[in-house]
Amino acid sequence: MRSTFNILYYINRGKVKADGTTAIMCRVTIDGKNSVFATGCYCNPKDWKAKTGEVRDARTNSLLEELRSRIETSYDNLLKDAGMVTAEMLKNEIICVATVPVTLLKAGEEERERLRIRSEVINSTSSYRQSKSSQAYLHEYLLSLGMRDIAFEDITEDFGWGYKLYLKSKDCGAGHINHCLTWLNRLIYIAVDREVIRFNPLADVPYEKKPDYKLRHISRVELQRIMEQPMPERLQELTRRVFIFSAFTGLSYVDVKRLYPSHIGTTADGRRFIRINRKKTDVESFIPLHPVAEQILSLYNTTDDGRPVFPLPNRNRLWYCIHEIGILTGVKENLSYHASRHSFGTLTLSAGVPIESISKMMGHTNIRTTQGYAKVTDDKISEDMDKLMARRSGNGTCSQ
Repeated sequence: MRSTFNILYYINRGKVKADGTTAIMCRVTIDGKNSVFATGCYCNPKDWKAKTGEVRDARTNSLLEELRSRIETSYDNLLKDAGMVTAEMLKNEIICVATVPVTLLKAGEEERERLRIRSEVINSTSSYRQSKSSQAYLHEYLLSLGMRDIAFEDITEDFGWGYKLYLKSKDCGAGHINHCLTWLNRLIYIAVDREVIRFNPLADVPYEKKPDYKLRHISRVELQRIMEQPMPERLQELTRRVFIFSAFTGLSYVDVKRLYPSHIGTTADGRRFIRINRKKTDVESFIPLHPVAEQILSLYNTTDDGRPVFPLPNRNRLWYCIHEIGILTGVKENLSYHASRHSFGTLTLSAGVPIESISKMMGHTNIRTTQGYAKVTDDKISEDMDKLMARRSGNGTCSQ
C-alpha cells in the first residue's frame, strides 16, 4: 500500500505575488487520488528546482524536509489507527482540520456524541440508544470486509446493497434493517452538507418494506396470571405492579415515570382520575381510575409532589424485569412494557367502552390510531370463532 503514496512539492509560476514570490504547494497522492494544500513556504520562481522539489535557500529546504517527514509520520499513524488512509484524510491531519470527519465510523462516533448531549437536554435517550446498535452493525460489516473504517469518497451503491444483505444474514427484521439504513444515510448526508462528498451514492438503495404493524397485547387470562403471581424481589414486584397499573390506565412507561401526585384528582362525586399530557404527543390523557389502579396507587407516593408516584428504575433495568415476569407467568410471546398500554386499548374496547372515550384516555392525536385496536379486537373475534367452529367440526356436531 505504501507504493501508492507520493508527496510532490511544486509551484504555480502563473501566480506570483507583488514581491516576486510564489507559494510552494504540496500534492499528496494516495491510490491515484490527490489532495493539495499550501506548505506555508514561498520562493522566487527563478530559484525553484522542479526536478528535486527544492530551492536555493537552505532554510526553506529544511522546512520542506521537516514537513515531508511530518506527512510520512502522519500517514503511518493514520494507517495504524484507522487501517486505511486517503489523500483528504492525510491533508486534514496535516492542516489540523479535525472537526470534519471524512470516514464513516468517525463521523458516526461524532454524531453519537452529539445525540448523547442532546438526549440530556431534551430528557429523552431513545435516538441515542438506537444509534448504538446501528453504529455497531456498521462496524461489524466493515470488519467483515477486512476494513476498520471507510472514507466517504469510497462508499458506493454496492456498499449499500452489501450492507442490506449483511443485515439480512444476521436475521434482522425489516424494521431494524431500515433503522440501520437510516443511520447510514444520516451520516452520508452529514458528509454531503459538510462538502466532504458531493452526493449520496446510496440514494437508490431502497428501504425494506415493513409488514403491517401488529399491536402486541396480552390476553385477559395472561393479565390475570400476572396479577395473581407476586414477584419475590422488590424491583420485580415494583415492575409487575407498574405493568398492571399501565394495563388499567393505558399510560406508557415514560408517562408513568413522569406521573406526580398533582396529576391525580377527584371528581365532585368522589371518583378519582389521572389527567396528564403525554410526553410523546403532548395531548392530554384523562383517565378515570379503575379500582385495581387505585389499589396500586395507594402503595406509593400520592402526597409529596416533589417526588414521582413510582420510584422507577432506568428503562433498561425495567425491560429486563418485564422479560423475567413474562417467563415466570407463562406469557406466550416476549413480554414488553408497551404491551400493557396496547392491552388497555384492546380490553377496554372489548368491554364496550366507546372508541372516542378510549382515544381520550390514551391521549391519541387522531382517532384513527385508536381504530387500530378495533381491528385487533375484530381479528380476535374472528380467530375465536374459527377455533369454535373447528372444535364443533371435530366433535361431529352441527347446529339445527
